[in-house]
Amino acid sequence: MTDDDAPAQGLDEVLARRFLTTDAARPEKVARRHAAGRRTARENIADLVDPGSFVEYGRFATAAQERRRELAELVVETPADGLVAGTATVDGHPCAVLSYDYMVMAGTQGFRGHHKSDRLLEVIERLGLPCVFFTEGGGGRPGDTDLPVVSGLDVATFALWAGLTGSAPRIAVVSGRCFAGNAVLAGTADLRIATPDANLGMAGPAMIAGGGLGSFTPEEIGPVAEQAANGVVDVLVADEAEAVEVARRLLGYRQVAVAAEAVAVDQAELRAMLPANDREAFDVRPLVESLADADSVTWLREQFAPELVTAFGRIEGRPVGVLANQSTHVAGALTSAASVKGAEFLELCERWRIPVLSLVDTPGFMVGPDAEREGLVRHASRLVVAGARLTVPLVGVVLRRGYGLGAQAMLGGSTHRPLLTVAWPEAHLGPMGLEGAVRLALAKEIAALPEDEREAAVAEHTALAREHAKALNAARVLEIDDVIDPAETRSVVAATLRAAYRQRSSL
Repeated sequence: MTDDDAPAQGLDEVLARRFLTTDAARPEKVARRHAAGRRTARENIADLVDPGSFVEYGRFATAAQERRRELAELVVETPADGLVAGTATVDGHPCAVLSYDYMVMAGTQGFRGHHKSDRLLEVIERLGLPCVFFTEGGGGRPGDTDLPVVSGLDVATFALWAGLTGSAPRIAVVSGRCFAGNAVLAGTADLRIATPDANLGMAGPAMIAGGGLGSFTPEEIGPVAEQAANGVVDVLVADEAEAVEVARRLLGYRQVAVAAEAVAVDQAELRAMLPANDREAFDVRPLVESLADADSVTWLREQFAPELVTAFGRIEGRPVGVLANQSTHVAGALTSAASVKGAEFLELCERWRIPVLSLVDTPGFMVGPDAEREGLVRHASRLVVAGARLTVPLVGVVLRRGYGLGAQAMLGGSTHRPLLTVAWPEAHLGPMGLEGAVRLALAKEIAALPEDEREAAVAEHTALAREHAKALNAARVLEIDDVIDPAETRSVVAATLRAAYRQRSSL
């Protein structure tokens, strides 16, 4: 053996300790994990990142419990203090990834784990790295004893993670039980992906019982069906493998793909996608998928406020956030929930620097006493503010109905706010629904008519108002920029985004 072949001093011990942090050192726990239909933290990370790119931080940490347990036991039973974390690349682009390890004390958050996450979160901020966080776990761990602690409220992890808002994209992946501090980390991410077996709650069963609020099983607390319906979950997937794939796709929307790779359906199909009867509801999602590059659309928060569709996609390889009214639910009116959904989506697009395409087909904001009880004024106004504050490119397309303040909110507050606002040939624009406007404006005149003539008069005046509200008429007085063939929509949007990208790259 030559000197060059000799092992470095102490290397054997390092390699032995390194092995103890791997899944191979815990075959029985891994087997139980697999038997439950779940993957390990390291398996999820390996599936997400490019092979050989993961640089781990703090792998030799153990739980801070040496006052009550032997160090040798902690080395074996608490590898990495239950948090696997580091930097890597995903599809060739830099990224950070963290994952609580449920095989270590149910993925609870230990003192050294917090110290590790704090260290890496500071690196993430300095480098501006996007981050994927697998947050499964039971929250704070009460059993760590090696540090003098009274409340533990000085832990910086939550402030550091939340403070990354706007500086780097953050995606949380939730599977299994995710309670207390783990749930807060998921909740403060930009987007949350969840599997059907996920439960998210600001407290787990023990804390709920300790507060005298009753006894519940983990499965009763924040089941994913409820959390998808109320908007906590952004994307619901079948399993952890799909969660990793969706996380990779979401990270990819920050990159411009090669335009030559873009494939889309025959755009002439768009001409037949609207019902002949403009009062008939239709599903806008196939229209969105037809406009976008094939297989590029990811729907967000589908079960929450379904009257407004939000999605990421690509048009000729360029990422775009899509906001679209869905007439199959409350005729596409903007409810309080839809306003919150839309505002948060626009804010996300602004943070991630993704252009927005708004497809308008709305009678306006939902109104009336019931709507106001839900805080409509506040939520509707938030949508207007979010649109007006956009600095990323915004393109508006009025598909059918562009009425009232709701249509304005969909367009950033004004038809002149987007870089380009166009309409399809059968679209109509007005300060409110046409028939309602007639009944309001001509209330006295209609009331003065014989009762059997009133509805005919309303119909006549509504037809006149309809003619006046045609998109061509709005374009004639320059309220919108153009009326286009639906088959031109994709090319018009793509050309506008190309111009916007050139301008941004020249600054």
